[in-house]
Amino acid sequence: MESRYDIGMKFRKEVLGSEHVERSLARATEFDADFQHFITEMAWGSVWARPDLDRRTRSLVTIAILAALGREELALHLRASRNIGIDPKEIAEVLLHVAVYAGVPAANTAFAVAKKELAVPEKTDSTTASQEDV
Repeated sequence: MESRYDIGMKFRKEVLGSEHVERSLARATEFDADFQHFITEMAWGSVWARPDLDRRTRSLVTIAILAALGREELALHLRASRNIGIDPKEIAEVLLHVAVYAGVPAANTAFAVAKKELAVPEKTDSTTASQEDV
């Protein structure tokens, strides 16, 4: 039987990408090695591996929570959303939801991060307000 750590590592690499995970593990030191093990085992091996929500749903929930809390890890999960086929339009819908339930400033910041991380092209129409104008 696979350990929670092994299951977590499989999920972590599938969602975040093997290269990112390998870089994170390579940068681990004695100081944070236990933390790397903990997040792989608990977040990925215990929570992400649960069967009742698919990866797309978990990813969108994670994006919403990170956006609402204003966490820098949002950028990582926005990039990772591509690995599981989430359309940028779905992310925009989630961020609109964040605006209603967590506040416009949180969503404003998250939209700015998402535009950068997802490389969403800017409209050239000068009448369209940018996120920074909100």
